[in-house]
Amino acid sequence: MRERLSSGYGPSLRQRLTEPLESLRMLGRRAVLALLGIAVGCGAVVALINVGHNAEAQAMAVFRNMGSDLLVANIQFPAGSQPPRYVPDTLDTAALREALPDILAASALIMTSVESRLQGRRFNTMVVGVNPAFSLVLDLRIAQGRFLSQYDAHSTHAVLGARVVTELLAKGIPVTLGDRVQLGGYLFQVVGILQARGQNPMMAVSVDDSILVPIEGMRRIVPSPQINTLLARNRRSETLEQVAPQLQARLQALLPGRQIDVQIPQQLLAGIAQQSRLFSWLLAGLGGISLLVGGVGVMNVMLMNVAERRREIGVRMALGARPRDIASLFLLEAVALTAAGALVGAVGGIGAAWFFVTVSGWAGFTLSPFSLCLGVGSSVLAGLFFGLTPALSAARLQPVQALRDE
Repeated sequence: MRERLSSGYGPSLRQRLTEPLESLRMLGRRAVLALLGIAVGCGAVVALINVGHNAEAQAMAVFRNMGSDLLVANIQFPAGSQPPRYVPDTLDTAALREALPDILAASALIMTSVESRLQGRRFNTMVVGVNPAFSLVLDLRIAQGRFLSQYDAHSTHAVLGARVVTELLAKGIPVTLGDRVQLGGYLFQVVGILQARGQNPMMAVSVDDSILVPIEGMRRIVPSPQINTLLARNRRSETLEQVAPQLQARLQALLPGRQIDVQIPQQLLAGIAQQSRLFSWLLAGLGGISLLVGGVGVMNVMLMNVAERRREIGVRMALGARPRDIASLFLLEAVALTAAGALVGAVGGIGAAWFFVTVSGWAGFTLSPFSLCLGVGSSVLAGLFFGLTPALSAARLQPVQALRDE
């Protein structure tokens, strides 16, 4: 019988849950201010982590759109070395494909910036000498006209990037097929205009901002043209890591004395993912500071609550309430306060992150479940931590002393 009475002694579960909520309602504005402090901290954690998560997703999407099967070989002479007298300005990409069957298409690039002239107006632009396979490597789309072909090797034909045409039109210089643009000392006929492609982070030049000409014709523009880059498209993205060292060794044999560095998208994607994770944790740390400030506010409110309810605590203890019952009462009040603030902050944080992603023009908003777990979980833990001191303070009060002070 004693064991039965002992096990049923104390407030019921329903009382333990309803009394803290009723006490918070009695706090009024002070509870609202403490709740807002937690809401700001939790909202900052949720919003910042979601922004970092969507930034990483956006970067990944950009790289995937640019081609996950692309190899970029940067070619240059080592620092301090003297270039040989004869430097080839072309590369036998057909022989390269035969040696490396996994490569679908390849194009060498020679890049230079020149002063150009069209319809008597001068402007500076980037000129890139390419092979006809360049269109296949980057999956370019033609807006007007055609791309360069193998029959244009020794001709003065040019293809203009989308932004070049747009910027010329903004200056009052409309571009049509058949126009002749002066590059250096030679006139090149416009045979095609490209659709907008976007910047590829793996390339040192944007196709949209460039004028493309046959690589064989770069000698008309540059006295001693040198191959800067080689772009290759692999048949399967799964074999990129195996093909990259083979391509580097092959180019080293074809271009002795050069420093060649072959990059694949997976390397840059891994770097971006690591940086995004680090950035997200830094942002979460900033949000944690806001949460810490909100937790201090909760502790202050609860300490004031304990001081104002000393008589109630004395009466409860005089009627048989145990110290742990008093401690659990105030601890649950702190947890309820922080949980309510966490819910408000989570909703606000998601809304703020969605607004930022929408205004930034990113592809779409994706919610990070981890942000909710971290934001809400850390808020509740903050309630437990900062509510522990007021709860223990209330539990240690002596009934006689509490009633006498009142």
